Parts: sequence; C-alpha cells; structure tokens
Amino acid sequence: MVPEQVGAWVLTELPRLNQAILNDHAPPELLVTELEEHVLDRLPEVTQLSPAQAQRLVVLLGFAGASVARHYQEHTPGGIEHPEHAFDPLTVGGAEIPFRAYFTKLAQHTGTGHYDRDSYASLVRWNVGTVRVRVDDEVIAELPGVFNDGRIRSYTGTVGEERFFLLVKQGEAIEAAVNELLCPLARGRASLIGEHARQCVRMATGLLASLRQLMIDWAASPPEETMPPEMFMDVFRQFAAHWTPGDIPPSGALDPEALKRDFLLGLALDGYDQQARRLFPALLATERADLEELMCGPTLPQRLLAEIGTDEHELRLSDDGDLRRLVAHHPALVDWYQLLSMHARASGAHLRLSKKFLFKPQRRRDEEGIGDRLLVSNRAGTTGMTESFLERVTRARQNHALASLRPVLIPESPDSGPAAAVRSGRGAATPVVVELAG
Repeated sequence: MVPEQVGAWVLTELPRLNQAILNDHAPPELLVTELEEHVLDRLPEVTQLSPAQAQRLVVLLGFAGASVARHYQEHTPGGIEHPEHAFDPLTVGGAEIPFRAYFTKLAQHTGTGHYDRDSYASLVRWNVGTVRVRVDDEVIAELPGVFNDGRIRSYTGTVGEERFFLLVKQGEAIEAAVNELLCPLARGRASLIGEHARQCVRMATGLLASLRQLMIDWAASPPEETMPPEMFMDVFRQFAAHWTPGDIPPSGALDPEALKRDFLLGLALDGYDQQARRLFPALLATERADLEELMCGPTLPQRLLAEIGTDEHELRLSDDGDLRRLVAHHPALVDWYQLLSMHARASGAHLRLSKKFLFKPQRRRDEEGIGDRLLVSNRAGTTGMTESFLERVTRARQNHALASLRPVLIPESPDSGPAAAVRSGRGAATPVVVELAG
C-alpha cells in the first residue's frame, strides 16, 4: 500500500471511526481492527519508500496513532498511566513489526530528524498545503507541505479542525517571513542602523502586525467560522495524548519560527532557554541547529545598542532629555522600537486567543464544579504552559530592550517627529497576503 492509498483512508475512514467512537456508536477496538486490516497489514518496508513518501506516511500514521492513543486511554482503566500499551496490538506488514518501531524507522527515513511520534511539524507544516506570504506581489516566504491534493487531514473531518490547522500554518508562514528578514541581520556584520536594516525592520514590523491581526480576527469570529471552544477543548486537544510517559505532545509551543524570533529579539525571562531546550526532541534537526546558533549569540537589540555605544542598563538610567537626543541622533531606534513593540502586541493577541479558547472556559468549568479533562488538561498547554506563564512571557516581551524609550516615543500628546511616527504606526502597514497554494 502506497502513501496515497493510506491517505484516502485517513481522509475518510479515520474521521468516521473517530466520530463513531466519540459518540459511543462504536467500541474503540473497532479502530484498531480497521487500522490493522486496511492500513498496517499492507504497508511496505520503510526502505522501499522515498524520503518524501516517508514524510507523508509520518503525517498519516501520526493521525492514526494519536487516535488509537486517545481512545485507549479514555476507555481503559490505568491507560493514562501506561499509554504505551495502546499500541501493543498493532503490527505492520507480514514481518509484524510493532507499530511504534515502524513509526520510528519511518521518522528516521524522512532524513529530517522527526520525533518518534506525531509532532507539530507533521500535523501542521507537512499536513497543510504550501502557504506563501506575499508583500507587494513578491513572495518573501514559502512553507511547503508534503501533499499536493489541496486537502487538510484532521481527526474528525470537521471544518473547524481544518481551519485551525490552516490558521496555525498561516501564522508560522508569516513568522518565517519575519525571520527571513531578521536572520541575515543577526548573522551578518552590516550596520543595524543603516537604511537596508531599517527597511528590513519596517517590513518585519508590518508582517508582525498582520500576524497579530490574523489572531485577533480568529478570536473575534463567531464559532461557526472558527471552532467552538468546547470542540477545541473536548475533542481537538484530547488527541494530543501521550504515546509514552513523559514524551512531548504536539503543541503550538513547538512552532520553531516563534522560538527563533524570541531569541533574535531577546526575551528577559529566567529559564526561557531551558524551556526551549526541553522541547528540542520534538523539533526537526535543522530547527534545533538554528535555535542553538541563535541562543549562543547576542540578540539583535544587544548588537544595535552596542553599535550606537550604549546598552540596556545605560538606557534605563538616562533621563528623557538624553533619550530624545539619542533618538534624534539615531532615528533607526524608532524602527527597532516599533518592531519590538509589535512583537509584544502579537504576543498579546496570542494570549487573548488562548484565554478565549482555553483558559477562560476552563475557569468557568472549575467555578461550576465541572472540573477538568483527565486525558489532556485544559488548565495548561499540552507542553505544560499555564496561563500565568504565558502572561509572564507576554510581559517580558513588553519589557523589551528598548522599553526605556517608551516615555519619549509615546508621550501624552504627540504631534510630530518620532513620537508621532510611533503613534501612527508608520512603517507597520505593509500590505501582506497569506495564501494557500493550489
């Protein structure tokens, strides 16, 4: 059986079976039986596949494995404590290779360093078709998928799930475009206050404004156009169950472009680098290498301040007159301030989205005595990020390296000059188009 045939089963039969089991119209054992008979028994040896075929199968078997894991743990006493037993009945091919062993070999065969279970990379980036980001009709970033059928695979086949996967990949594509502009500045020796750098920073600010608007629009849209919070909490998230104790389930926290941006722009939060490293096993090899490089070097704001002969400590000690003279002498500071501020505002939009679809509804459930889900808690993200942690991260981004300039760039009554530019958002209105190819 080739990936295309498995793909047809995952697009049609898997959602049907998941819906039936969730609605108590079928026992969870039926999924195991159907998966073995119609998919696993017919799979070829991993070595017979191309790396591209292996990538597609990782996506498809990732959805199947997550479904088996969820139903087993929800219906089996002690299943949550021993999630690995969900896969005991599953073997692949005539050689009866255990499912987890086959999946691990498949992930290795992709050549990407993929995790040995489903991940953010397979569920979002590889699953959803190619997404392009255009600015003034020029493609400045492209995130390819591994399928060319124009379909988005999901657990239950609902439009809400497909829209959510698309939203996340659109966001990552915009973030990739931002990093395409900023990474060369971090790796090069060119001036960070020159015109080329300022143009890159202005465009990056406009892209982050688009990212923020994307999340605001999703949060403000009616449930029938997005996904009801109950669907997100009780159906969608519950497929992010563990495959083995202590593994790393898929999560937006594994978005490598967002992590890169934090280390490019700096985040004064104790332990954030350790938190990022904890996620390394679930990232792809190139993502780990990129992050390692960024984590070891100075941030862009640190290099910027060093270039103009100051640092964060000196900025904090400067009075308003000194800060105004500094900005007048180095107007590029306005562009960089806007970038860091928009980075923080985008973080605030993400927090707002998390509160609407997760933390506030769960708080209401706790107040009403309904409690939490036993399988995947709705009191934190799947990698353990709580509401208070996300709030601290957002505050840390607001308290960025140039935050000391805020009193002179955003005074009470601006009329002209740098303050007026910041107030009007000049440089942050880049027309951005995010499109799904095909």
